Amino acid sequence: MAKRYGGKFSPDGSSDPSEPPRRGQFDGARVEPAGARVNLLFLPAVPLVFLSLNDGAVGMTLGLVAAGLLTGAAFLLREGLRAEAAYKSRRTARRPAFPRKIFSSVLTGLGAALASYRTEFLDATTVTEASLIAPILFGVVATALHSVSFGLDPMKDKGMEGVDTFQQDRVARVVEDAETHLTQMTDAIKRAGDRRIEARVEQFQDTARDLFRTVEEDPRDLAGARKYLTVYLQGARDATVKFADVYARTRDAQAMKDYSSLLDDLEQNFAARTRKMLLDDRSDLTVEIDVLRERLQREGVRLD
Repeated sequence: MAKRYGGKFSPDGSSDPSEPPRRGQFDGARVEPAGARVNLLFLPAVPLVFLSLNDGAVGMTLGLVAAGLLTGAAFLLREGLRAEAAYKSRRTARRPAFPRKIFSSVLTGLGAALASYRTEFLDATTVTEASLIAPILFGVVATALHSVSFGLDPMKDKGMEGVDTFQQDRVARVVEDAETHLTQMTDAIKRAGDRRIEARVEQFQDTARDLFRTVEEDPRDLAGARKYLTVYLQGARDATVKFADVYARTRDAQAMKDYSSLLDDLEQNFAARTRKMLLDDRSDLTVEIDVLRERLQREGVRLD
């Protein structure tokens, strides 16, 4: 297999062979789970609204409500797919508290049924002649097809056996605050108007999220990583805001250099902390294995 050339004297090479390789620009990149097929579901509501404007008070109301249900279903589906992608990307995760995809299927069925009933109502001479059989069938079929096309929400927790839920909730709150700091960094750095430094910030954020995932998988690491998730990230956010304001006005090369150096230092510290926690977890595993071996030997079980 071909291997990219690099080494100590390469432009991006490292002088320390023990230092891990730098992350690539697209390392950790993920495909948006809610793509074109979800965006297409916003379209049926548009013609339904315009076709309902001249259908009288009842027809217009039915059409607008149906369009609102279909639009709400599309929004719920998009958020449900994103939540499912986050669930699958983690080793330990809880099932979504609100089943967005299931409710999206139900709203789609209700919207299709109401749109069909609107047509039945407009074609009937009296309200009693408007049949409910066709709208119900359309709603059931739309719900079933939607569920088959996009699936259901995760219905059970993953990797939560033996995990302290109280500690897990504490970690979730801290990680949520840390993600808020990263989001604020992303919003601030856009004001600098430089795509290279935006990519550099994204690279640091990927390294920080590696630490997030490590703490989520083992909540006992929260005590040692709390200052990284709070103090360091808050300082990085404040530095990003100040740099973006200065660089947007002056295009100061020295400010760019200083800020890049800060990101390098932060990334190295976050990566080092993540490696230390992984090594500690491996040491704990080694101790558990040794203790188990000793117990088996005392019971007369020989391990060759």
